[in-house]
Order: sequence, then structure tokens, then C-alpha cells
Amino acid sequence: MAKQSEIRLLLADARNRIGPGHAYDAAMLVLENPHLARQLIECLWDEDEGVSGRAADALETVAAELPQIVARYKDALLGLLVEARSIKLRWHLGLIVTGLKLTRPECRRVANALNEWLDDPSSIVKTCAMQGLAELTLQNPSLKDQVLDLLRMLARSGTPAMRARGRILIEQMEKGRPLTWARVKQQTRKAARLIN
Repeated sequence: MAKQSEIRLLLADARNRIGPGHAYDAAMLVLENPHLARQLIECLWDEDEGVSGRAADALETVAAELPQIVARYKDALLGLLVEARSIKLRWHLGLIVTGLKLTRPECRRVANALNEWLDDPSSIVKTCAMQGLAELTLQNPSLKDQVLDLLRMLARSGTPAMRARGRILIEQMEKGRPLTWARVKQQTRKAARLIN
């Protein structure tokens, strides 16, 4: 059985601050031992941005496979969403939180945070914020027109990644198709193969 220090050591072992390191291994450890989720969650507040970013990366994989584990920590994650500053923590956290079952006030709170992230210097944070805003419309359809207008604007004026993601999201939303985020699907398939 892993101790918190072992999970942190696993997440701290990486070649650089933003690299994935052993985030996937940490996710598999939590998927095999769901009682370790709290230890992974605690690493989101680690002073080392590399550790907190990789913890968020691992948690995104866990959330895609077993969202009920992550749902227990919804209040803490909503609080962190507002305070998160590091790039990697933001890009993963935005996708994790929008996958949780949220009330209308929580949807508005998350939408406000993601709208602020559209001014982030990082293109990937902005792109993930776009994805998160689109996903919020599944839980709060009253946001759909506003989000579509925003996506249309960003699909014309954003970075290349934002323009590409915007076009995909607009098409999916207008045609009623499922919203996709390829990386999460890929990780979920890997996780399913390892668990079964």
C-alpha cells in the first residue's frame, strides 16, 4: 500500500517541471486503490508546481475513468479552480471540474473562472477553458448561446490551437454531437485495458 510520501515522490520524479513524469502511474495507482485518491488530491496544493501539475494530470485520468471518486472532492476542487495559477494545474483542473455534476450556481462560478482564463498567457490554458465552457453547457443549457458566441469569436481571433478547438466545438455543439477531448479518451482507453 502506497503512502502519501510515495505518491508525492512518484509525482516529483520528472525531467522537467511541465513534463508528465509518472502522472499516469499515479493515476493507475489510484484507480487500483481508490482510497488513495485523497493523497493525490492533496498533491494539487503542493508548493512544487511540477508536482501539483502532474497530480492534476493524474486526477484527470482518474476522473475520466471513475468520476465518482473525484466527485467527493468537488468543493475543494471548485475552491482550487479560483486560486490555481500554474499552467499545468489550470489546464487539467478546468477539464476535471467541468466533468463533475454541478449545480447552476456552481456552473456559473466555474464559467466565471474559465472566462478569466481566456486571458491567460498560455494558449493551452485558453484552449482548455474553451473546452470546459462548452462542457458546462451540457449541464446548464442556458449558457449555450453565450458560449457559442464566445467560441465563434475565439475561433476567428485566438491562437492557432484556440481556432482549431473552437471550430471543432462549434460544430459539435451546433450538430448536437458529443463534445470530445482526444487526450482524455486515449487515457481512459489505456486505463480500461490495465484495469481489466
